[in-house]
Amino acid sequence: MKTLLILRHAKSSWKHPGLADHIRPLNKRGQASASRMGQLLYEEDLVPDVILCSPALRAVDTANLVAEACGFDGEMIRSNDLYPGWPEDYLDLLRSLTDAIEIAMVVGHNPGLEALLELLTDESEHLPTAAIALVRLPINRWSELKEETEGDLQAIWRPRSLPD
Repeated sequence: MKTLLILRHAKSSWKHPGLADHIRPLNKRGQASASRMGQLLYEEDLVPDVILCSPALRAVDTANLVAEACGFDGEMIRSNDLYPGWPEDYLDLLRSLTDAIEIAMVVGHNPGLEALLELLTDESEHLPTAAIALVRLPINRWSELKEETEGDLQAIWRPRSLPD
C-alpha cells in the first residue's frame, strides 16, 4: 500500500496584476494556511518521504511552508511537467519514484489535481486552495501505478474547516 497526498497550492496574491501567472506569490492567508496544513500532516503522522512540486512560485512557497511545518527532510523535486499539470503528468512522475518511498506528496494546480483525484478514486471533490486529499493506493511499487488504479480517498482537509 502506498500513500499519496494531493495538495493544491495555497492562496496567492493578486496585488500585482501585471505579474506573470507562474511568479505570483502567496498572500498572508495562503502563508498561514500552508503552515497550518503542514502542522496537520505532522499531527496525522503523514510527513511525506518526497514532494513533487510545480515550479510556479505559489506552489513552491506552499511546499516549502508545509515542509517546514511538518518536519519534512526528504527530497523536493520541482518539475516543469506539473505546470499546469494534468493527471498523466503526475502519474508519470509518481511512477518514477523508488519503492522505498511510502508517502508521496504532489503540490500543484487545479483543474489537474481535481482530475487526478477523480481518476484515482472515482470521486469528484473540490480542492480549494491549500486543501489536502489523502489517497491510499493498492500498489506495492510506484511503477505499478496506472490510470486504472482504484485508490481509496481517506480524507480531505480544507484549511477553513480546521480548528485554529
